[in-house]
Amino acid sequence: MNTITANELPLQRAYYWEKTRADDAFLTQPMGHGDVRKWTWSEAMEEARRIAAWLKAQNFESGARIGLMSKNTAWWIMSDLAIWMAGYVTVPIYPNLVGESVAQILNHSEARLCIVGRLDDWPAMRSGIAESMPTLLTPGSSASDLVGSANCANWAGVIATTEPMRDSPTRPADAMATIVYTSGTTGMPKGAVHSFASFAHSGKALTDFIELSPDDRAFSYLPLAHVAERAIVECTALYAGLQVFFNDSQASFMHDLQCARLTIFFSVPRLWSKFQQGIFAETQPQKLDAMLADPTHGETVRRQVLQQLGLDSVRFAGSGSAPLAPDILSWYRKLGLELLDGYGMTENFGITNVAQPGKVRPGYIGRALPHCEMRISNDGEVLTRGPAHMQGYFKDAERTREAHTEDGWLRTGDMGEIDEEGRLRIVGRAKEQFKTSKGKYVAPSPIENRLAAFPRIEACMVTGASLAQPFALAMLPMGQWEALRDADERAEFTKALAAHLAQVNEQLDPHERLDFVAVVPEQWTVEDGFLTATLKLKRNALENHYAESFARWLAAATPVVWHDQ
Repeated sequence: MNTITANELPLQRAYYWEKTRADDAFLTQPMGHGDVRKWTWSEAMEEARRIAAWLKAQNFESGARIGLMSKNTAWWIMSDLAIWMAGYVTVPIYPNLVGESVAQILNHSEARLCIVGRLDDWPAMRSGIAESMPTLLTPGSSASDLVGSANCANWAGVIATTEPMRDSPTRPADAMATIVYTSGTTGMPKGAVHSFASFAHSGKALTDFIELSPDDRAFSYLPLAHVAERAIVECTALYAGLQVFFNDSQASFMHDLQCARLTIFFSVPRLWSKFQQGIFAETQPQKLDAMLADPTHGETVRRQVLQQLGLDSVRFAGSGSAPLAPDILSWYRKLGLELLDGYGMTENFGITNVAQPGKVRPGYIGRALPHCEMRISNDGEVLTRGPAHMQGYFKDAERTREAHTEDGWLRTGDMGEIDEEGRLRIVGRAKEQFKTSKGKYVAPSPIENRLAAFPRIEACMVTGASLAQPFALAMLPMGQWEALRDADERAEFTKALAAHLAQVNEQLDPHERLDFVAVVPEQWTVEDGFLTATLKLKRNALENHYAESFARWLAAATPVVWHDQ
């Protein structure tokens, strides 16, 4: 188990780089139209100090919660540092939630102010900000309609009129640093409380494992509101002093990636697959394989492909949120890029395991990092504990107890196995909640309740683990399948169900929205093994029964598919 000193806590590391690498690049932010803004360590800390002084002047109580709602930008990192320096706690909010979810998080955390930055759909989130909620808008903020209101301050104005905080306040290792909200089965998110120790232990563990230095360059585009990106990018930047580059927009993603010439890159299986598909769209797989195998020109082709992807300088490539397919691993290895699977969750600060270079076993994640202990329970559940784990769920002692064993191990909800070299394999899940390939958790029950409001279906089940979006299975009332064999009847039913699905999706956050509903002919009964004795869905049994049809349904690309088509 690794240990940390006071000088290894995140604020102390920021002050260290501010002094020792004052004129070295820290943050690089594309500004659109080819413009780029760069901050050195001293420049970034100067802005953070001015924002910290302004926040401190609001006279909130020590440990007050401050919402941070923005896509990844340089101002996100500076805001986080400023909140900590002011003695407050950061409450990050995903930049694509609906207003109801935003309000839940701000209200539950008792946030005193919300920093609002760049967002893709501000109108959908706007209702989550109460009129009485003070706000601070970062440059380029989407919340332009708030400008001029009594409770709204502007970052540029604060920077121009506020003297920077001259002292360098520190926070104890066990002090609350952030509350990270994750999905709950009741629809009310759970707020995982993490201390400054979580940041320090994760930053040190990853820095040591990857052997990071200030010469490394990272690219931040996965939401910083999620602990994985915060651990891999923010923690390592503060611990190792590396540079962080940001993405301006989806349209400029590849350009920004190429400009960064990053040395470490973490993504999710879906994007690794998209990169591959983009290359295959230009060169047929068989032809590319032959070119790569050419002893004379193969190395040149490898370099050209990696340059096209913006990954030619990468020395560490990680993947997480779902297992990588063996063929994806093999293809990137041909390019000279060994993808290393990682594992973790919000409650243990995102990263507990990473595969070791040269020791990758398809289907397995690597060994636990030094800051984390791991074991398998008698029931087969993966249990973890360590100094980077959460202190508990905010204002929820009951669910905190439920999340741990009596002797203090965190219940991950994943079923797993550990091989002879300590590598972890996830074999299933203990809880109904599942994770999509985008790394987002989906709680099926609340969605099923909304979908089941359609009167012409009898039961439904939401599924989709490791897929880009969830989808639902729908069972009809007894005898209705035969009645709907008539083309006109089926067309009318399909139209009505599709309309209901659209209404349901409007009420859900983007990662929860159902891709389609598959209508199946079977009756789900206790006798057939699809229901428990108390008439609860046996989710694994249903998923296994229909698994062979998932790809066909997905390929249909329609909101309603029928099992006999």
